[in-house]
Amino acid sequence: MDQLLEATSNLIEQQFKIPGRDIIIGRTPEVSVKISKSGQIVKKFKDLFNSNLHLFIEGKYLQFLNLFKKIKGIDENHINEIYQDLELKFENLKDTDNINIVVLYAMVLNSLISSIRDLNFAETIREIKKRVKNRISANETQIQKELDKLFMMNDGNVSILYNISYLDTLAESFNYNKVAHTCKIQESKFINRIVNLIISPNN
Repeated sequence: MDQLLEATSNLIEQQFKIPGRDIIIGRTPEVSVKISKSGQIVKKFKDLFNSNLHLFIEGKYLQFLNLFKKIKGIDENHINEIYQDLELKFENLKDTDNINIVVLYAMVLNSLISSIRDLNFAETIREIKKRVKNRISANETQIQKELDKLFMMNDGNVSILYNISYLDTLAESFNYNKVAHTCKIQESKFINRIVNLIISPNN
């Protein structure tokens, strides 16, 4: 059980926030933003996993996953997709000798967290594209090409925006409306920086 609790902490906070401090980081701690009460929100998210670990241990995976419908953007269809994907992965592992429960749990965590992050970051990407189009004449393909360059470079503005968007999602899910508002202000700032990089990539 201790290993599962440790896995929850590591995988949820990994490359996201500085443990014990209300600081959200980008790819590295050099790019960071202080957002009050972010620690409380991350703790609530971790508690959603930790207080229901018995369902996972008992193999009630779908019942465990269904608890995460309270997270913004995650509905029954997304849960079913995650569940089917995990079933396939578990099926491929069934002949593995002494498969570690921590490994299975990490797979579940990664699938859930990736879905939550990517689903809501897609909205942020749409906003970036909209702001670029408002400033210059560019089509979707051109904008996406410039965004892909920034992703490949692991640009600090992109990584911090990705993590602030994640916190914004969790803040809304747990009704921390003031924190969500702060996140949106910060998101707008980094969106504008990325828009400027797309418009003037050499500056």
